[in-house]
Amino acid sequence: MSLSDKIPQTSDRYAMMQRFRAREAWHVMKILSEFVESAEELQGITPAVSIFGSARTARDHRHYKLAEEIARLLSDAGFSIISGGGPGIMEAANKGAFYGRSPSVALNIVLPHEQHPNPYQDLSLKFNHFFSRKVMFVKHAIAYVVMPGGFGTLDEMFEALTLVQTGKSRRIPIILCGREFWSGLIDWMRAQLVEGGMIHPDDLDLVKLIDEPQAIVDTIFKHYETRGFEASPEEREQLLNL
Repeated sequence: MSLSDKIPQTSDRYAMMQRFRAREAWHVMKILSEFVESAEELQGITPAVSIFGSARTARDHRHYKLAEEIARLLSDAGFSIISGGGPGIMEAANKGAFYGRSPSVALNIVLPHEQHPNPYQDLSLKFNHFFSRKVMFVKHAIAYVVMPGGFGTLDEMFEALTLVQTGKSRRIPIILCGREFWSGLIDWMRAQLVEGGMIHPDDLDLVKLIDEPQAIVDTIFKHYETRGFEASPEEREQLLNL
């Protein structure tokens, strides 16, 4: 077989490109529909707190029980709880809210192996794309509580930090729960990022290390006590441009 036999002819290449472009356009429409549908579903859940953490945390682990307690306290205090909808810490957060006074909201992601919806969901949404899901976590939360977790948890935490640091999102409490887990990362950021001039020293003030469930609730209320939970016109504009 010659090289020319292996290369599609011009008409074939054109047809292939047209099919690809049609699929790509349809894919973009599906992404847009995720944004539209989720935004409509989530408009009534404010104020809400997003809780993140490992999908692999066992139900008898202290981090699971701690996340459940935090979510229950926040739910009883009037906050909807937004979590990822899967097992582990996500399930603990949804479970705490499910048995509390306020809605338990799950932003489920379609994954080949790990993600299975937990049964503690008052409002359940399904996403195919991580990026549209992450926008909803930020856009509809007035605070983040981040439990110990892996790459996904770190991704969501640093996404929130970046958006707040760069002014693309309003400043919200970003609370890291699990001092023994997070302290090493904070020390590394101080030694490498601050000392290396890669972030401003004040940027570390964007996160708080708090382990006590009631102290987490109190910290969130204190952040908003002089301004209320409603976004200002300027903040609404920021959220439109995430």
